[in-house]
Amino acid sequence: MATIDFHPSADPATIAAWLATRIAAAMEASSGPIAITVPGGRTPFPVFAALVEHDLPFSRLHVWPNDDRQVPEDHPASNVAKIRAIFEPVGATVVKLEEGMVPPTFALALLGMGEDGHTASLFPNTNPTLDAPTTIIRLTPDPLPPEAPFDRLTLTLPSLVSSGEIAFLITGGGTKREVFEAAASGESDLPVARLLAATDKMVTCFC
Repeated sequence: MATIDFHPSADPATIAAWLATRIAAAMEASSGPIAITVPGGRTPFPVFAALVEHDLPFSRLHVWPNDDRQVPEDHPASNVAKIRAIFEPVGATVVKLEEGMVPPTFALALLGMGEDGHTASLFPNTNPTLDAPTTIIRLTPDPLPPEAPFDRLTLTLPSLVSSGEIAFLITGGGTKREVFEAAASGESDLPVARLLAATDKMVTCFC
């Protein structure tokens, strides 16, 4: 079970500074490129905009979405297109998820969470497991979120749990912190709870 390091009321600049420190540390520990995975949606993009202002060798950074909606990249709901628009101008490589790909071991997985306890696109109806046979799967959330009613490609629990560091960005109000705390204490079997139960790492939570 994960130990949680809560950072309440952190602003995008503070979160970006934390990310820059962790990315820099991973780069110092390796001579090659490093990979991270990041969420889509609305919440993370102010953080990403602040992150790319830091003095990092972004040409060594490979950025993978946690998940993506199955829409063309020119569709407003495309996660990878929004991530490209932030990271590619500073020289980072942004990877589009495809079925059959084998992700690297991520130096850092930054994740979001919905009020239903889903993370990436591992919704409660998808029954995510640690012995998932593939690291990227296509699925249909049920119910489909009305703001993004699309099939998804998503990283699975094995690829997320194996990350060197795990952090959550669950700002935005509502009941998310309560859902996350219940998951962290083993009081639910939601997808986020399964992830937290599967790691003994210190997990950072910006809430």
